[in-house]
Amino acid sequence: MTIRINLDVMMAKRQVRLKDLAQQIGITEANLSILKNQKAKAVRFSTLDKLCEALACTPGDILQYDTAPDGGTDD
Repeated sequence: MTIRINLDVMMAKRQVRLKDLAQQIGITEANLSILKNQKAKAVRFSTLDKLCEALACTPGDILQYDTAPDGGTDD
């Protein structure tokens, strides 16, 4: 079981580049890339709020709870 971050999907739907989104919400491109590539261990509610506002979506559009086994990898 895992929580997946579908930020890349929402960015593609909204045709927003990483650099532009990072600037709009006030975080570094490196930190946004970590979220986008599902390498983040946590996300602040304030960041999630800014992402939802910038992408005109809800947290459920960005976060997905997956009940399938993750194959035992813990990256």
